[in-house]
Amino acid sequence: MKKPHILLVYIGGTIGMIRDFSSGALRAFDFDKLLKQIPELNLLDCTMETISLSEPQDSSNLSPTHWGLMAEIIESHYAQADGFVVLHGSDTMAYSASALSFMLQGLNKPVILTGSQLPIGDLRTDAKEN
Repeated sequence: MKKPHILLVYIGGTIGMIRDFSSGALRAFDFDKLLKQIPELNLLDCTMETISLSEPQDSSNLSPTHWGLMAEIIESHYAQADGFVVLHGSDTMAYSASALSFMLQGLNKPVILTGSQLPIGDLRTDAKEN
């Protein structure tokens, strides 16, 4: 049986950040190295593909244009993916989820939005479970 194929879409937010220990600043995680950096994902019985915005956005700066972009990404990968996980900042996730629920009405595949309070590389992060 074919394994489910999941598309991870990184829009922005803390969930996709790692701490630069030399400066203490946060920078975007390299999602091309996701499975190498987060070996727990190998426990899932699926294949994964990742897409990141070229410039991840602080969720407080998202607009309806970004909601349209999220919907377009999902639409353009709909045939290849069995489900979608949108990694998003927590400040405005509810607004994006609401907009996508209207834009993607009738979709027969799951779309999950998730975020985290701590960066994915932090020791006590909630990102890996999310």
